[in-house]
Amino acid sequence: MRLLTIFALSLPLAAAEYKVEAAGPPPAEAPAEFAALLQKQGYRVGSDSPCCDIWLVATAPSGPASTEQALSIPTIPVGSFLGLLKFHAKSTDRRGQTLKPGWYTLRYGNFPMNGDHQGVSPQRDFLVLSPVEIDKTPARVADADAMYNLSRKASGTPHPAVLSFWKEDSAFQPGAMRKEGDHDWIVQMKLGDIPVSVLILGKIEE
Repeated sequence: MRLLTIFALSLPLAAAEYKVEAAGPPPAEAPAEFAALLQKQGYRVGSDSPCCDIWLVATAPSGPASTEQALSIPTIPVGSFLGLLKFHAKSTDRRGQTLKPGWYTLRYGNFPMNGDHQGVSPQRDFLVLSPVEIDKTPARVADADAMYNLSRKASGTPHPAVLSFWKEDSAFQPGAMRKEGDHDWIVQMKLGDIPVSVLILGKIEE
């Protein structure tokens, strides 16, 4: 089982069983400039009521392969736009940071190799969330610090809001959902042609 102990979003999880279903194309309310880049099939995650909807890009950004260690998808440039996510209700991330209902951009980031992140996951890839009200264009945010500053507007703390994700090398089925451990819920999706798993709901283990 993967050691994923920091980066995931946590909605009310007490004894809840979650499911994923097809969400179709992005709705008309999605910001048009972003929606034009997304796949025509998204996914809705929820239990008795919807928690969030997520769409990833139809074509994965690509650049020279990074030589840094522990990257699952080293060819995606940091700061690239990778998708949109909509929360239907107030949420918190695994640090307890409140995330309001609404639309968020998803961009590619790597957590730093330092003591603060030791052992958080076997890979350093993650999706950085920022409110669409301030992250207004799908153009790459080449300055990583600028991207994290946008995300801090979502969390309201010094820590960006993020989701862990990775290239899926095992059995893959788009739209499949699985539970790992007591609290982590993972959805399999396509990022362009790349099979990925997104740890979309979770609870930090104390």
